[in-house]
Amino acid sequence: MPASIKGTTIIVVKHGDQVAVAGDGMVSHQSEILKSKARKVRRLYNDTIIAGFAGAAADALALFEKLEAKLEQYSGNLGRAAVELAKDWRTDKYLRRLEALLVAANKESILVLSGNGDVIEPDDNLAAIGSGGGYALAAARALTQYTKLSAQEIATQSIKIAASICVHTNDFITVETL
Repeated sequence: MPASIKGTTIIVVKHGDQVAVAGDGMVSHQSEILKSKARKVRRLYNDTIIAGFAGAAADALALFEKLEAKLEQYSGNLGRAAVELAKDWRTDKYLRRLEALLVAANKESILVLSGNGDVIEPDDNLAAIGSGGGYALAAARALTQYTKLSAQEIATQSIKIAASICVHTNDFITVETL
């Protein structure tokens, strides 16, 4: 992960027949909170894919647009669109300067994308990015094993737990589910 990504927590939980992507709302710069209710999670490709970002907002929005275009080009095939975006992101002179991480999920898969050309599908139907990602991921792993909560509830609780630990994460939570 690029060293400059110090804000945000995004968690993806695939549990039961539900996929949930949750993100906090904090936008910070160094030690200042610039915004507390940002939406870093959005639906793509006819509401069949949910994506979230960590990193520079303008960069992430540009990447959302590029991912949406790739999804259109490849008829909603998330895997193919993600690989093609990662290739462009790594090799394009403009795109490779973008500092963000993306997660994208549909009913079949969860993918983490980076500017290094990474397209990673996690082993355990959970993925998290951002400064609070490790905390949220640990919470989600425990909640999926030891509770009967839904994917949406697990994602929400995981962000709340991360917000209680990570100074760059808050408890204004956006959750989208499939």
